[in-house]
Parts: sequence; structure tokens; C-alpha cells
Amino acid sequence: MNAPLPDVPEVRVVGLPQLTSGFDLVERLDLSMHLKVHGPLEPVVGERLAALADEITLRGRGGAGFPFARKLRAVAQSAIERGVRPVVVINGSEDEPACRKDTVLINRSPHLILDGALLAAEALGARSLVVGVTRDSTEASMTAALAERGLTNRRGAALRARVQRNPQRMVTGEASALVRSADGGPALPPGRRVRAAESGVGGAPTLLSNAETFAQLAVAARIGPARYRNTGLFDEPGTVLLTLSGAVARPMVVEAPTGVPLRYVLQLAGAPPLPQGVLTGGYHGSWLDGLSAHDAVVSRASLEGLGGTLGAGAILPIGPETCPLGEALRVAQWLADESSGQCGPCRLGLPAAAGGLADLLNGGGPAALAALREVTQAVKGRGACKHPDGSARFLASTLSAFPDDLAAHVLGGGCGRATSAVLPLPATGEQSLGSSSGEKLAVDWTLCQGHGLCADIVPELIRLGPDGFPAVADAAVPLALRGHAQRAVRRCPALALRLERSAAPPAQPTRPALPGLPGRKALDSGRS
Repeated sequence: MNAPLPDVPEVRVVGLPQLTSGFDLVERLDLSMHLKVHGPLEPVVGERLAALADEITLRGRGGAGFPFARKLRAVAQSAIERGVRPVVVINGSEDEPACRKDTVLINRSPHLILDGALLAAEALGARSLVVGVTRDSTEASMTAALAERGLTNRRGAALRARVQRNPQRMVTGEASALVRSADGGPALPPGRRVRAAESGVGGAPTLLSNAETFAQLAVAARIGPARYRNTGLFDEPGTVLLTLSGAVARPMVVEAPTGVPLRYVLQLAGAPPLPQGVLTGGYHGSWLDGLSAHDAVVSRASLEGLGGTLGAGAILPIGPETCPLGEALRVAQWLADESSGQCGPCRLGLPAAAGGLADLLNGGGPAALAALREVTQAVKGRGACKHPDGSARFLASTLSAFPDDLAAHVLGGGCGRATSAVLPLPATGEQSLGSSSGEKLAVDWTLCQGHGLCADIVPELIRLGPDGFPAVADAAVPLALRGHAQRAVRRCPALALRLERSAAPPAQPTRPALPGLPGRKALDSGRS
């Protein structure tokens, strides 16, 4: 069983380093060492910076892959039209258990990130810089880096800069959640989609991008677009940072040029020679089967062409000894717990999807598969943020990438393999429960008489099965529904219903009851 990844795992390089230059010399490049390794950086003003980003085909490295030049121009245009100073935000909120590339950069080379952000601030005429982080180590490193440059948040400073510390949760890294927290609100998506380029921190146009993106911009500004394009593929030049974990001998962060075979990077980390599958892009990403992973190269286009995604750069192989659907169940339960609980697709749909996958694993048959596909489809495109979409993509990819295992569980007695828990998740007791109460509803079947009152009180979590007895969702009760769940427990005539503390997911889950799968009407009614 894999332990949680450390903040700063081993770092390896394929070819010549760019982002990781100097890592062989010191553990952390302070400002003096940073300048010795990378040299001075001249300002790149106005449209020239956007042109540079265009020439190197720079796209966001946080997952969405949005073209940086378009974002930069949109912020500049909005600032000019409104006559206000824009804000620059570095998103260093890396809260997925399988991702560490940005955490490594912030801990070991914070000034390279600041170089890119300060270039953008100078080009835009920004007077505010915010760095969003969620870990003790990244907060300490970036706070020290700002101090080394003499940057403060004091009123009257030419550029006010500060570190914004947020809770460590999956939804914290969402752009709107970071903007909201920077304005003094909770680090949660606001429930409405507003482009940060038009109205971000303090209502001002905001350039918000991932930590690696700003570091890539700084590298290109120093060496020039022609030299930058000499590395990697023609249409995706440069290097990328990847986090390798899962069934590997040595979890690590790797800097590799685009175009390197994925199998070579996997071998570097000690992955199985023929992995059963490789999860690409992290827990909002997609699976590649073993053959596709063998043919893939490290590039956005190659991975997407084979059904995968580069996403946030997380690469997780699994070996042939584990049940891939069981591995996916552990992740699905974690994703459900990470919900911010603000809309129906997330608050109701994700626990229902995790429960549906649990039922499929334990003999639910074709009906369980149909129900799982229905609820997965129902949450797509209807959430208050991208968390439901990413979770649904992960589940849909799981069902399509392992057809033999799926058939064994749906039509037979299972695949016969235990779940080895090789995909990293927070340790028991450290895992954020998000809006979850940390409790589950349980039925004492020796007492239950099928009155059905519980399904009337909390239909989001309990429905009546064909036999008239309750079927309870195998997922933690959201905090928003805890009061309803307690009422259902108190009003059960047979005293058969109870709330129990959620246990850590077992290596091989026992057979749960059928999940309560809310239909589209129920999901719509829960939208915030």
C-alpha cells in the first residue's frame, strides 16, 4: 500500500534541465543562487511578452491548458477598457494527492516562478501580486522568497505582494476559489462562473495562472524563443514537469522534453514493464490501457489522441496484481468527500457515483452498471465548478479503459484480485473530508421492517428497493444532510437505522447495499 507522497519527492531530469537547473547544487535556490544559476532577467514589456508566449506555444500547466498569450491579452484589454490596474495571481494550490510538481518548484526554485509573474505584472502595469498556497512548506518558501526580493504588502509599495494560505482541499485550486479567498472569503468556488480576466481579485482584471506556467515564461524570456523551441516537439516545445507515483519503485518529479516516450519516463521511476493501466492527468484525468501507454509520448496531443490527458502532469501506473476498479473506488470515495457541498451534482451526485461503483464491484450486475453510468452522465457540465466534471471524467474513463475487469464484475463473480491501494491518498486521519460529516448511514437488517419512512426523510441518501426495503448510499453523509440523516435515525419505528463513523476504505470492500442514485430532477433541485 502506498504512503502519501512527501511534499518534495526525488527529482530527476531527462536531457538538459531548464526548470530544475541548479537542483543538483542546492536544496533551495535563494535569490543569490538563483541569479548565479539562471542569470539576470530583462523586462519584456507590453505586447512583446504575449508574442513570446505565442512563439513558444505556452499553455497553462495547471490542467486546463489554456493559451497563456490569450489570457494575458484578455486581462490587458479589460484593464484598458475599465481604466483599472490588474492583479497577477500565482496558483500554487496543489492539493491533489498525486501531484507534487508545483510544490517542488515552489520549495526549490521559487524565484523562477516569481520571475515569470513579475514579468507579467510589469507588462500589464499591475500593482498587486498574490501567491496562493496550501502547504506549510510552500508558504514558508514563498514568504522567504518575497522577503529576499524586498517585496511586501505594505500600502504605498510599487508592487504589493503577499502569500495567500488556504486550506488543503481539492477545490481550493479552482481559480474562482482562489480569487474568492484572496478577497477575504472562503476558499470555495462561488457558485457562478465569472472570468478572472474580467473580474477577479477585488473586482479587477486578474491574470491567474499555474506556478509552472510562470516558471516556463521566465525560462523562455531568458533564453529566447528560438532556443526554447530547440527542446521538445515542434508544436509543443519545451519541457514539462511530471509527478510519477502509483505502482512505482521511486515516486518522483521528472522534468522531461515533450516527445519523450512515456514508457521511458515510467521505467525511470521503476514502474512495471507492462502496466495494467496508466492514469494520466491525476484524479480528474483519464486512464490509458497498457498498450496505449506503451505507444504514447509525453505531449498533450499524443495523450489526448490515445484517450488520456496531460492535465496537471500526474502519471500513475498500476500493475497487474491489483483490481483497477477497486483502485478507482478508493479515488471516487475521496473525490466525493472533497466536494464543497454547494451544488446538487457535487453534493449528491458524487457520493451516489461512488456508491454505484461500490455496488458494481460487489455483484450489483448490469443494473448497477446502468445506474452508475446514468449518475455519472447526470453530473457533467452542471456543477458550480469543475470538480464534478473532472470526477465524472475519471469514472467514465475507468469504465472504458478496463473492459475485461468490468465484464468480470458485472457478469461474473469479480476479477479475483484484491485492491492493493497503490494510488496515493491522504493518510487516515489526515484526509480532508470537505463538506462530509465523516459518518455513514447503516441499517441493522435484523431489525428493519421496511417501513420506508427513512427514504421519505432523506431521499438523497436512501431509496426504497424493489423489495420495499431501504437501499443506502455507500458514501459519507454530507454535512448539509446530516440533520436530515439524524432525523431519519430518530424516526425509524424499528430502531434499525443508525449513523456510524466512516472507516478508511478497505482493501477489498465488502458488499454494500444499493446506492441511492438521485435522478436529474433531484440533482437540479440541489444546485446552488
